[in-house]
Amino acid sequence: MSRPTLTTERLVLRPFALEDAAEVTRLVSDRRIADTTLNIPHPYDEGTAAAWIGMHEEAAERDEGLTLAVTEGSSGRLVGAVALSINRPHRRGELGYWTGVEHWGRGYATEASRAMLDYAFGTLALSRVVAHCLTRNEGSWRVMEKLGMQREGRLRQHFVKWDVLEDVWLYGILREEWRALRSAVDPYI
Repeated sequence: MSRPTLTTERLVLRPFALEDAAEVTRLVSDRRIADTTLNIPHPYDEGTAAAWIGMHEEAAERDEGLTLAVTEGSSGRLVGAVALSINRPHRRGELGYWTGVEHWGRGYATEASRAMLDYAFGTLALSRVVAHCLTRNEGSWRVMEKLGMQREGRLRQHFVKWDVLEDVWLYGILREEWRALRSAVDPYI
């Protein structure tokens, strides 16, 4: 799979480059990012960022996933990431995202995720996309709901975060549901 550049009204979603490692580290080093996500460790250093960025191209080549830097279109400033893990045999993807704390509340995660869902259901022809978040991460599940994803269940004590058993929400959306939502906004979809 190629690693595309996607554009939205305010954002450019592009492949990460190793030069982004320092800014990824700066953004992700805020403990609140690790506290509210499933897989980001704390503390976080530049070596971890470089290793993470280094995995993206190979995952795309294996057709297993796509991770893009979320940048402001006007300034090019990195504000976060959006990712899609891909399970081709089941025509399913899993959406993930994070946004630096200084950029919270601006709708960047929703806008970037909407573009990724367009790509997942359009270009990749997936049938279903799911997403998970800690039940206490209201910001994340609100993004999922703004995207039209449905809460499908609560996975009790599904994840251990810093030695605490955490419940996780499971959200999902089908391609037909996505098309119906998007066609209400753009009848040419």
